[in-house]
Order: sequence, then C-alpha cells, then structure tokens
Amino acid sequence: MADPSDKNFPQAALQQSDMQFRLLVQGVTDYALYMLSPEGLVSSWNSGAQRIKGYAEHEVLGTHFSRFYTPEDAAAGLPARGLAIATREGRFENEGFRVRRDGSRFWAHVVIDAIRDEQGTLVGFAKITRDVTERRQAEQTLEETRAALFQAQKMEAVGKLTGGIAHDFNNVLQVLRGNLELMQSRAIDDAWMRDRLARASEAVDRGATLCAQLLAFGRRQPLRPAPINPARLLRGMEDMLRRVLGETIQIEMAAADGLWNVLADAHQLENVILNIALNARDAMPGGGRLTLEAANATLDEAYCNRNADIAPGRYVMLAITDTGIGMTKEIRERVFEPFFTTKPEGAGTGLGLSMAYGFVKQSGGHIKIYSEPGHGSVVKIYLPGTDAGEDPIVAPTAGAGDGGSETILVVEDHPTVRTTVVDMLASLGYAVLTADNASDALRLIESGTHVDLIFTDVVMPGALSSPEMARRAVARLPGIKVLFTSGYTRNALVHGGRLDAGVALLSKPYRREDLARRIRQLLGTAPNSQRRPLVLLVDDDCDMRATVADMLALLDYDVHTAASGAEALQAMAERPADLLLADQLLPDMPGTELAAELRRRFPGLAVVFASGRRLPSEAELGFEAARLQKPYTLDQLRGALARALNLA
Repeated sequence: MADPSDKNFPQAALQQSDMQFRLLVQGVTDYALYMLSPEGLVSSWNSGAQRIKGYAEHEVLGTHFSRFYTPEDAAAGLPARGLAIATREGRFENEGFRVRRDGSRFWAHVVIDAIRDEQGTLVGFAKITRDVTERRQAEQTLEETRAALFQAQKMEAVGKLTGGIAHDFNNVLQVLRGNLELMQSRAIDDAWMRDRLARASEAVDRGATLCAQLLAFGRRQPLRPAPINPARLLRGMEDMLRRVLGETIQIEMAAADGLWNVLADAHQLENVILNIALNARDAMPGGGRLTLEAANATLDEAYCNRNADIAPGRYVMLAITDTGIGMTKEIRERVFEPFFTTKPEGAGTGLGLSMAYGFVKQSGGHIKIYSEPGHGSVVKIYLPGTDAGEDPIVAPTAGAGDGGSETILVVEDHPTVRTTVVDMLASLGYAVLTADNASDALRLIESGTHVDLIFTDVVMPGALSSPEMARRAVARLPGIKVLFTSGYTRNALVHGGRLDAGVALLSKPYRREDLARRIRQLLGTAPNSQRRPLVLLVDDDCDMRATVADMLALLDYDVHTAASGAEALQAMAERPADLLLADQLLPDMPGTELAAELRRRFPGLAVVFASGRRLPSEAELGFEAARLQKPYTLDQLRGALARALNLA
C-alpha cells in the first residue's frame, strides 16, 4: 500500500485506484463494458464483452463498434446516430438486436455515455451492453399468453351469443318452414302460389344454413366423433380437391409414418378441409400450390402456456399451406370471427373459417393461422390423437318418410312452434298430445295415457329438464321412444364435444319430411307405407331451381334444393337423398365432382346430370348416371329420373 509520507503518494494512489478500477471492470461478466474513441473505435474490452459478444480483446481493439450491429441496422446508420445523440445529450439508450462473433443474434439493452475532460472536450464514450434475450422472450411469451387468453375469451363470448341467437332464430325458422310446407300441400293447382312458396322456402333454407354455421362456430352442433385415419381421409379427398380447385392449383399431400388416428366427426372434418382449401384457392387467383400434411405432434406445457385454449398432450396436426397473397396481422387476428371476410360483397358469408374454428374447438383441438403478406398462409389444425382403431365407414340411409297412426306426445314451450308441429304431425296421420313443460309431460306419462313416442325440445323451462323427463319416462315405459329437437343443445345432450350415445336428435328448423323420416326410423316402418323418393336438386340459377322443383313436385317427388356443391354436401350430411339432380356447372365445383364425392359417401345414390352444354360420358364419370340436355320437358325429366333410380 502507498505511504502517505511519500512525495509520490498522489501518483501512486492514482495508479492503484486505476488498477483497482480495471480489476473491477474486468471482473464484471454480466455486462459488456468497453470504451470507444470519439470516432467509435474500440479502445478497451472487458471479460463480460468477450463472454457476451464472443470476441477476444485483440480481435476488436481499434475496430469500429458498428461491427456488432445487424447489417440492416448498420446500413440504416444506427451506430452513428447513437454516438451523435450521446454527444449532443450526454447519453443514448435503446434496445435492439446485436450480432455475436459466430453470427448469432441476441437482444441487447445498450447505453452509450459521452466522456469529456475538464475543459468539456469529448474524449470518447463509455459503452455498456447487456444481453436481455431471456427477459424479452419472457415478456413476449407473457404478451402472447395475454393476447391468446383475450382472444379465447372474446371468441367464447361471441360463441355463446351466436348460440343463443341461433336457438331463438331457429324457432322462428321452424314456424316459417312448417307453415310453408303445410301451405304447399294445399297449393298443388296454383302455380303462382307454388312459386312464391318455393322462394320463401329457399329463403328459410338459407337462414337455416346460416344458423347451422353459427352453431358450428359457437360449438353447439351435435357431433358424432369416431376414430379416423387422417392419411386415409386426405387420400380420399385428393381427387375431389383437384377437380374443385382447378388445374391452376397444384396439390401436394404428405402423411408421416406411424400416424395416430384422430377422434373427430369425419363428415364435418372433410367439410372443414374443403372450406379451407376453397379459401386458399381464392387467395391464389393466378394459381399456386396447396400442400396438405399430416403428422403426429406432442404439445408441451410451454406451447400450451402461450395458447390458453389447448391442453398438453398427443395430437395429430393437419397443415394446409398455400402460396397465396397472405394476410396482415390485423386480418389474422380477426379471421375466425363470424361474418368477417376480405372477399367482395356477395362473394362469401365470412363463416367458412368460423365453422372450422368452432368444429376444431368442439372436437377438443386447436387451430392456428400463420401468414405474412406476399408469403402465403398456413392453417394448422391439431386434433386429439387416439390409439383406438378406425371404425368402418357406414353411409347413413335415408329411411322412410311416411306417416302413421301412433300417438305422439309433443313437449314444446314455444306456443307457435307447438301449434305448427301438431299440425305437421296431424297431417301425417298421427294422434297428438301436447305439454308445454317437462313436468306436465311426465305427469301425463305417469297417468297411464298411451304414448308411443315423445317429441320434446331439449331446452325447456321449469325444474325438470327434458333429458331427465325422458329418462324417467323410459324407465316407466321401456318401449317408449324419444326424439329430441332443439335450435341448439347447450350441454344437455352434448358432452365432451359429442352427442350422447343412444340419443336421437332432430335439429331445428326441420322439414315435414325430416320429421316423418326420423319418427319412422324410431317407430319402424308403417304398414303399407309408400315413401316418395327424395331428390337433391343442385343448381345455382334461382329461377331454374324454383321451376325444376315445381316439376319434381308434379312428378310426386320430395325435393331439397342447394345452390352450390358445398351446400349440397352439407345438405346430404344432414338429410340424405335418394337421387341427385345436379347442373354440370356449379360456382364452386363441377357437378361431376360433386356427384363422385356424394357417391363415395352414399354408394346407393342415383344421379342425373343436367346441362345446356356437353354432358359427360359414363367413361368420364366412372359410374352410371342419367343425363338431361337443357331445355327439357316434364316427360324427359320423368324418364331421366326413372333411369337413374333403375341404374342405382
């Protein structure tokens, strides 16, 4: 230690202090501490700088400190701007990416202090850099988690709202549909009235479709999930997608080895993939590539912490990637909201991705979109994986749509709906009893009154729920049948995203034919019944659709209409028809492709193609079908329908 009596004490003390300061600076390893000349050249270098930036002292002394900046920041003049601000204001502080010796980047908190002598002359700069990458990542994770939670809460709130609206709206549609069908049965000889009623019925159909889409978004649709092999499902859709998307879209498919099965509703999953693919096509107006991939994925707690709507576990990821125009951040954040669309007015409802979101969430999965403007989009769907074997695919049958003479108890609290249903059932020949709540219905059953079937709304007022009333009724009368109906089911019949086992449900709004078919499926075929064949008429021309529907009614066929291939696929899933009468040119897919897909799902479906242009041959179709050249007469239509039914 220096001796205070020594005349050289001040200089020795200064040297000792300088040495201690250097030792202190060199001992700091969490911060890069170094000096810069007024021109920005490195003049000192501590061990913390070497640890953080990776350079040894001899590699950086005398070099310009801009070497630590990213090329884009250096080109933008950020190093010089930092020195200029520190010179003018005495201090410069900010955060940004910096580059290590090995080229890797880290997020840095930087401080530059101007150093001046006693005369105020700038002699250099003190530079302090701290690696705060982990802190930034934690902040980003927290922000992402908050955003994901907010989005999940918002979507949950909107889902509850849309579910409630759909329930009430479906009751209104049920009254309209029931009364329109009753009026149609009395307007056989009035062409003007039939035309107006048909147009009104089509409007009800469109309203019912919108309600179904809203229920899908709100996770209120009754699903029937089963183990599905995702690779088989994608392969089964490949030909359809190629024809639907057109020649300008190149399709690639890939499925990983050892793929798990997924637990989902197969028809609804196909519709989701089709909707996403059609959106991708619209995002590639000049053509492009669509890639569909399936792979196993194990989501860990870290991922699920950033995405509050999913739990850790085994999933199968379906990724649908396009090379389209991409989306901005603002669009990505809203893309799953119902009725949000970037398409021109009239070109879409804005419910396609909303339906996909609702289906995936109700299936216990997770959906996410990755996209940047000009770089395409990736939609990733995660569905729960299962070791259970795939169930055999059995196409639902149409069943009989006749009336009968049995006694039906209608339990419905909405008086107008109740009156309409009673009229529909009476027109089918049934004896009808009514109750406006579950308790009254149970008392009627317990009184000994003969009832063959209970037709009850799911959501009822009062202390006794409809499901509990039905359970007690079946316990008292084991032979009694129960058919539930609802605009949406809340949690009464759907648990874990699936319809409870053994439950028969007819969703509102339903047609008279739907009601008749489901009742006969439960009660059995009525004696001497003769059901009229059901025709699914698909044509995008509204006037043509109304005219042909009238012609089919005159030929004693029941008719269900659709304006596009997507509507037809949904209609067949809800109400399978005996015969498809399709125009060859549809807005979203060729009629031949629609027929091929429907025959894959419903092998016994009869098909008639109609077109004003060239009709496809059987060799082109790959299956037998009847053909009609537009314009055609009533007799020509009658003959084509008969031929198609004989071929099937």
